[in-house]
Amino acid sequence: MSGFQPFEIIPGDPRRSLVILADHAMNRLPAEYGDLGLSAEAFTRHIAYDIGVEDVTRGLCARLGVPGVLGCFSRLLIDPNRGEDDPTLIMKLSDGMVIPANHPLSADERERRLNHYHRPYHDAVGSVIAETWRKSGKPPLVISLHSFTPSWKGVARPWHAGVLWDTDPRAVHPLINALSADPELIVGDNEPYDGALRGDTMHRHCSMTGLAHALLEIRQDLIAYPADVETWVSRLTPILASLADLPDLHEIQLHGSRVT
Repeated sequence: MSGFQPFEIIPGDPRRSLVILADHAMNRLPAEYGDLGLSAEAFTRHIAYDIGVEDVTRGLCARLGVPGVLGCFSRLLIDPNRGEDDPTLIMKLSDGMVIPANHPLSADERERRLNHYHRPYHDAVGSVIAETWRKSGKPPLVISLHSFTPSWKGVARPWHAGVLWDTDPRAVHPLINALSADPELIVGDNEPYDGALRGDTMHRHCSMTGLAHALLEIRQDLIAYPADVETWVSRLTPILASLADLPDLHEIQLHGSRVT
């Protein structure tokens, strides 16, 4: 085993009771996995990580002074935003690209990746949420950041950002409304994906526990460069600060799920 760290905790003041997550922040692999049989170019693509999200997350955590958790391994190794029984947990084929080291995959290797990468990441998420709750004295609001490709299978995606969710609307509606107040933005409601996925990070840590939450997707071409990252950090900082000030986002409410 190498000394590869599967997560990074960004320290912050828990008193605002806000935690920011970035499941797919990085495209790294532990040394013993080499390149999974792929070219270097594969690790510059969305199949390996969420382009731009690490920098946006770091910028928001710094500006707001709140804690965050970054996933430090490529989703090509194992996807932290999937349940342990999800068939897409370890992809054999992603956007037309075969991942040689993932097929065939033994049960022992699958368990090894869960034990060394997937489970430690989720333990870190749970720990940061619990510590923030304990120190702030109230359940934290959880925001998960992702990014999506400008087009899919030749079809352009018009949204600049999308808010994904399952059944708890508390953080979702004010977030969509705040973003939509900018006339330059097209904001998707459960676009370009549906936010109900059994066992994913939001389902596991928020839907099933009653924490207010939202998953924000930003189009990758809008956060690919430092100046664009700064634009989004500046845009989101006051929005997330205002959400964190809403009292009902710090209550435990079980809204159930469309996938359980």
